[in-house]
Amino acid sequence: MNTTKRLILVWCIGTIAALPGLCRDSVAIVTNNEPVANVTTTQTTTTTTTATKPSGSWTLQQCVDWAKEQNITVQRKRVNVRTAELDVHTAKQNRLPTVSFSSSQMYNNRPFAQSSASVVGSEVVYNSYKNTYTGSYGLNASMTLYDGNQMKNNIKLKELAQQIAELDVDASELSIEESITQLYVNILYIEEAIKYDKELIDLSKQQLERAKALHQAGLLNKVDVSQFESQTAADEYQLVTDQTTLENYKLQLRQLLELDGDESFSVSDPDFEDDVLAPLPAKDDVYAAALAQRPEIKSKLLAMQQYDINEDIAKAGHRPTVTANAGITTSNSSGNGNMFTQLKDQINNGIGLTISIPIWDHGKTKDAVEKVRLQRESAYLDLLDTEKTLWKSIETYWLNAHSNQQRYISAKSKYDYARQSYDLTSEQFRLGLKNIVELTTDKTNVSSAAQQMLQAKYMALYNLAMLRFYKGQNVIL
Repeated sequence: MNTTKRLILVWCIGTIAALPGLCRDSVAIVTNNEPVANVTTTQTTTTTTTATKPSGSWTLQQCVDWAKEQNITVQRKRVNVRTAELDVHTAKQNRLPTVSFSSSQMYNNRPFAQSSASVVGSEVVYNSYKNTYTGSYGLNASMTLYDGNQMKNNIKLKELAQQIAELDVDASELSIEESITQLYVNILYIEEAIKYDKELIDLSKQQLERAKALHQAGLLNKVDVSQFESQTAADEYQLVTDQTTLENYKLQLRQLLELDGDESFSVSDPDFEDDVLAPLPAKDDVYAAALAQRPEIKSKLLAMQQYDINEDIAKAGHRPTVTANAGITTSNSSGNGNMFTQLKDQINNGIGLTISIPIWDHGKTKDAVEKVRLQRESAYLDLLDTEKTLWKSIETYWLNAHSNQQRYISAKSKYDYARQSYDLTSEQFRLGLKNIVELTTDKTNVSSAAQQMLQAKYMALYNLAMLRFYKGQNVIL
């Protein structure tokens, strides 16, 4: 490397290295590790799948674990987290100096320029200025030393935005878990209802066979037999309807799990008879736990902190800014001697500070500060609305769980009595002591009581599960 290039390189390195030293105090303020928020968040990762697809029936926990990793909505939220992480990295990099190199090359042609002659020794040298070539080179560096703490606050904003993005992932996962739980309970309800449908069909077929036997014996007319046939057909129709509903629920659950439509899918049948009448947690305890843990509450709190920082950024419009600049330039042109000698002789370097002090901005900064305060007030109202919605949801789940537990107790007794009455009426009908109307009425009562019992049972289970869910406990079915 020749002497001229070495001098340029050494000067550039020295100039850039000197900039951080000039603003060491300012950088220390920006890099101070201050806590951004008091709200803790669950760290979200974008690692590969860890959940294993079950080979047989799916438990509720397996459905939830699989959906959290495979659901497209959740995966999109995780991409947003990664984007927020890059925004934080970019904001921190903005504290460093910016360095740029520029070069301009120009070829000029003067078609009507006159040539000149000069005597060099014993020779005559003709010089032509019709064609000239010029080149310029510059290396510049700049760094903001103070900007009213805008860079520092912007880093805090980006970190808060990253935490909100992580909470958004948590909220999406909880929403998926809530939807899966509802569908799972619906599937269990319909599957048990189908069992009762099949049992009623068996009873109807038995009665139909008895009716046909009585008709052949001349003890029952054809109209009564037709009524039994009609009842059997109605029971079979109800079975088909419930089976169709079951497949529809399974389809919705497969979609949440991102499973292919042709994959076989079934849910496990847990034993939770003792859970139906489990003691209910206190509403206040559930609400207090939800306030401390639910991501939508944490997100609203972080949003309010963002507006606090935005207010300080808006106030920076009244503060001065200080920027350090350094640069080195040189140039050369044809016809003026050796190129490298020109570059060396025309080196021009400098370093300086630029200070900008705002005096009057037509009240823009004042208006910006007031607007941020209004936005923070709106964010506070959003927080209150979210808290009230949360309390309403918890109270609704508690009331539904309590009422359905009481309904289940009475419906189960009603079903037992209706079934006993039907069995007795069926035997009396066989002996000719009861007519078909009485038998059909008792069978309808059995069907109605079974439906009421199942609805109360699974509504109680679902609402109990949701109370555990909002309390931050595992939903166990």
